[in-house]
Amino acid sequence: MLVIAPKADVDRNGADVRKVPTGDISRVARSPDPSYNISWVGLQAMVQERPVRVERRLSAILAADVAGYSRLMHTEEEATHARLTALLMDAVAPAIAEHGGRLVKNTGDGFLAEFPSAVQAVRAAVQFQTRIKELTIGDAEDRRIALRVGVNIGDVIVEPHDIFGDGVNIAARLEGIAEPGGICISSSTYDQVRGKVGIEFADLGEQNLKNIDRPVRAYALVRDEPSLATKGGSTTTSPPSAPRLSIVVLPFANISGDPEQEYFLDGVTESLTTDLSRISGSFVIAHNTALTFKGKAVDVKQIGRELNVRYVLEGSVQRGGNRLRVNVQLIDAETGNHLWAERFDKPVADLFDMQDEIVSRLANTLNAQLIAVEARRAERLPHPDATDLCFQGAAWFNMGRTPEHIAQARGFFERALALEPGNVEALVGTALANFGIGTNFLTDDRMVQLTAAEAAVTKALSLAPNHAVAHFVLGLVQTFTNRAAQGIAESERALALDRNLARAHATIGFAKFYLGRGGETEAHIEQALRLSPHDTNVFIWTLFVGLAKFWQGADTEAIVWLRRSLEANRNHITHFYLAAVLAHGGELDEARATAQAGLALYPSFSIRRFRANTPSNHPVYLAGRERVYEGMRLAGVPEG
Repeated sequence: MLVIAPKADVDRNGADVRKVPTGDISRVARSPDPSYNISWVGLQAMVQERPVRVERRLSAILAADVAGYSRLMHTEEEATHARLTALLMDAVAPAIAEHGGRLVKNTGDGFLAEFPSAVQAVRAAVQFQTRIKELTIGDAEDRRIALRVGVNIGDVIVEPHDIFGDGVNIAARLEGIAEPGGICISSSTYDQVRGKVGIEFADLGEQNLKNIDRPVRAYALVRDEPSLATKGGSTTTSPPSAPRLSIVVLPFANISGDPEQEYFLDGVTESLTTDLSRISGSFVIAHNTALTFKGKAVDVKQIGRELNVRYVLEGSVQRGGNRLRVNVQLIDAETGNHLWAERFDKPVADLFDMQDEIVSRLANTLNAQLIAVEARRAERLPHPDATDLCFQGAAWFNMGRTPEHIAQARGFFERALALEPGNVEALVGTALANFGIGTNFLTDDRMVQLTAAEAAVTKALSLAPNHAVAHFVLGLVQTFTNRAAQGIAESERALALDRNLARAHATIGFAKFYLGRGGETEAHIEQALRLSPHDTNVFIWTLFVGLAKFWQGADTEAIVWLRRSLEANRNHITHFYLAAVLAHGGELDEARATAQAGLALYPSFSIRRFRANTPSNHPVYLAGRERVYEGMRLAGVPEG
């Protein structure tokens, strides 16, 4: 209730005033009659009742943290804390103050700062990064502290001791992809500082940042400002090391001379650039930047230095009559060495379909190839961080599903999680390793392993809800734990996030087999094979087509597919399935030899263990398993 009175009767002490119902406040407030006014008591009440206004402002946000902080603290906790405190006092705080910023808060291994302009934020970052480098240059490499910095411009919610909003989150994610000692900025920041801060930034292209719905164009520091200790001297160039998985797709060369092929070439390179950016953690130079090299003789090493990338993909297209030949090669930009090459030689049909097929195959193959190369780099590092360990884990997992390979992979992923418990790639990798152990009949605790896999991938999705591979892994776990319908839905979500995810197509095929719809399995596996014909999972995909054929009574076709699976990977339990089918066909000698080959790899395998690990209770599926048990007995597989 608001107190209102004629002007003559208003008394700040509350004397002789009239009360007006709250519903009449707006009418009285708008009244032209000067005999009314709002009393002092009423004004106080209105101010107290009004909701607190949220303060917002446009700011330049700087987020920073220490690279490898967990490792440093684990090795030398007190010494690391002391060195970091000294660097914050001697280098960071003065730079922030000098450039008009304010330290919003410390975050344990880093800090958050706010500036009135992007130019001031970037200048402060360059200043303290340069000073930290000077102060730590004499430290041993494994003890040296280096900050990673991200800068973004955004509209933030302001509180006395903190700031919030997407602008803050993006700055933090940019910091996460910066190199140790480096600075990564958003395109909005770049637009403001270009030509004003005396340093250069390399265009990293569109980046899919964790928990950020839309891609963010990012730029990385290429050249430092002159050292503060040598002001007035010449500018020194000190480019940061190229980011992991950084690549540029150069415009493909049209060596047939047919100008009508240009649109096809541009479509391939643009689509491939987009699809490679979906690889988690990749840095892909924007297509528009790559186009500046079209038609030019290029020096791959120079391009690597200029764009600050580790890898260059180049290709050519030649059309002769009704055939189209596409050659592609992946090159190490640092050494100029050729790492991998692929050729497509196909009849010309629908160019758009061909373009999609080429792009999908390249994206899937390059994913595995880049992981393998990065894993080899990581092997040479004296102190690999969590990301390096994840590359090594993934490389071991891609080698095949032997007990040794899976154990090695899980070991690397667990080491990564020890350094960084929230590392999404390590969580997804751990889930895959546990899944591999649980489904390869390596132990009797199948459900324990699969439950652990689901817990890890669920945590990964809580941190990165749009992680396509994590959705695929969850769908895989659901499919093999009698929830095939849910597995299909999760796999379809993964494909909506990454159309090239061949493994998700295959998982749908597995799920339909477990639902008693094995007649549909082959089509899904064929789609997976079309997208990724050289995939490291081909042996599993072809195994399932063989099983689906066997369940349908097409034993001859089943043998063809199962042999194909073993040709792709001879270190898998496919031996036991093939032995069962051969035994049913009367090929007992070959069946027994095949079973013995399997037991040499998996000496603990038995019919009892196989029977105890049933992924589906669908009647059609269970009926088919009875035929498998019978065939395994005939082939001499131990009952257990």
